[in-house]
Amino acid sequence: MRLDACGTVGLTAHMGRPSAKKRSVAIKSSGGDDESARGRLLSAATRLFCKDGINATGIDAIIHEAGTAKTTLYKLFGSKTNLVHVVLETEGKQWREWFIAALESGGGDAQTKLTRIFPALKDWFGQERFYGCPFINAVGEHDKDQKQFRAIAMRHKKVVLAHIEKLASEMGAAEPQMLAHQLALLMDGAIVAAMVSRNPGVADMAGLAADSLFAPSKLRKPKRTGAATAQLVAV
Repeated sequence: MRLDACGTVGLTAHMGRPSAKKRSVAIKSSGGDDESARGRLLSAATRLFCKDGINATGIDAIIHEAGTAKTTLYKLFGSKTNLVHVVLETEGKQWREWFIAALESGGGDAQTKLTRIFPALKDWFGQERFYGCPFINAVGEHDKDQKQFRAIAMRHKKVVLAHIEKLASEMGAAEPQMLAHQLALLMDGAIVAAMVSRNPGVADMAGLAADSLFAPSKLRKPKRTGAATAQLVAV
């Protein structure tokens, strides 16, 4: 499956970039096909936000790429901020669908599915249009006290973590939540490293680190002892 935009299964795969002639026609008929215009605007905004950054991408660049009028963008989305929110929500949904399918494809037990995390990421990192995680990028380039992008990013991460935690529980991990967070940290680190280095092989290193977590995660924690014994152990 080919990944587009920020590496996700993007709208650009289906819409394509309109030619100059098509853009002029689209501008003239912008009020006649809102759904088509919405798709082109999302496709253009997604590519430009991921490639150039949200702050660096102006409205004019988006409407030029999409072949629509500025009034159409404001009619459909209201503002650039609203457009950013829709892009992030759309990208997140598409990425999660791709990621979960990549883990589940081929069946196998829960641990087998978890070991597919980093090979899947490596495929993503190798895509021409891989520009990193749109959520990490969005939070990174804005005021760190700004809650709106962090909230969208956390909702996305919550869904991803929940699926990994479910597999960790099925695998028999003593602390599925902890294992899920450990794997997620390795994922985030690999994504940032791949974005900076442009080397998909960082996923292999992260995968080796992940493999070392599986066996220890199945060890059952010892039963809690009395306070006096616990103090002796601590000493």
